[in-house]
Amino acid sequence: MDILRPTLIRIGGRVYRKNLIQEQAYQHEEEEDFCAGPSDCADEPCDAFVVEETGKGFQCKVDVPSPLYKYIIGKKGETKKRLETETRTSISIPKPGVEGEIVITGQHRSGVISARTRIDVLLDSFRKKQPFTHFLSFALNQPAIQEKFLQFKEEVLEKCSKDHGVSSSLFQNPAKLHLTLGTLVLLNEQEIQKACDLLQQCKEDFVDQIAGGKPLTVEVAGVEYMNDDPAMTDVLYAKVHMKDGSDRLQVIADQLVERFVASGLMLKEWDRVKLHATVMNTLFRKDPSAEERNYTMTGKSSFKERESFNGRNILKLFENFYFGEVQLDSVRLSQRFSSDASGYYATSGQLTFS
Repeated sequence: MDILRPTLIRIGGRVYRKNLIQEQAYQHEEEEDFCAGPSDCADEPCDAFVVEETGKGFQCKVDVPSPLYKYIIGKKGETKKRLETETRTSISIPKPGVEGEIVITGQHRSGVISARTRIDVLLDSFRKKQPFTHFLSFALNQPAIQEKFLQFKEEVLEKCSKDHGVSSSLFQNPAKLHLTLGTLVLLNEQEIQKACDLLQQCKEDFVDQIAGGKPLTVEVAGVEYMNDDPAMTDVLYAKVHMKDGSDRLQVIADQLVERFVASGLMLKEWDRVKLHATVMNTLFRKDPSAEERNYTMTGKSSFKERESFNGRNILKLFENFYFGEVQLDSVRLSQRFSSDASGYYATSGQLTFS
């Protein structure tokens, strides 16, 4: 790493330089440790956090979801001990499973700030390894679309079932047809509420203006594949476009993701959202409840060995298959691995624009 041009990372709206660290891998994630070399506390940004002066020195509090406590504690408490020793602070962490604040105390303000900065960098690193818990979506499970999807499935199996790898287990659950805009790692109720609040802010700031207070009429038509070789297909999806030919759906999707990335709730992975509805996925072959990662892996991979299928005939025969027209009137904060009464994903919050 060029010390004159260090890597910069953004945390909580502020920019920090990233010091070189070593991560020591252990057999279980609970035992992962964090190793940071000594640093000069005076080099830390002294105005980045709220540091309170107390009768015994200084303290700083930080909200951390309980699933991430273990990364600050480390194997046999080694990470916590090292942080305390090198920054000359004391770090108080709530009991496992108990939501609360981590409190950093010390006699020197610079030491407290140094500990807090290191904890933020550490959490940022390990948060990226968490499997996503929620995603922003447009539901496409209206009855008419489901009916056409089932027709598509029936005809594909009738005409292409002898093609390598094609089976009924590959098809999406029709009740869960959707467009994914982006994925999130929300580890407690506070983070879920933050995401819900941001959705409502997006509604006021730009969604209502773009949508004009009316549902977006979208057509779902045609199929396409994700990878480079149609003979080795893993994901087949239905294409979507605005019926009026406008790009309003794309603009809303892109601006939502941009706003969530800026808030720190989502990682930027593509310049534009790829609007598509998965209809076949080889992940479903072994696990019908599996969720597709439409984006670069962010966090711990749930990847399973795939058995690809030959999609050449499907693409040829169903290139222009018409799934129907749908009115999109809300963006949902959907919960992974869940179902509501309709069979769609449970909704933690939503933005409506009709």
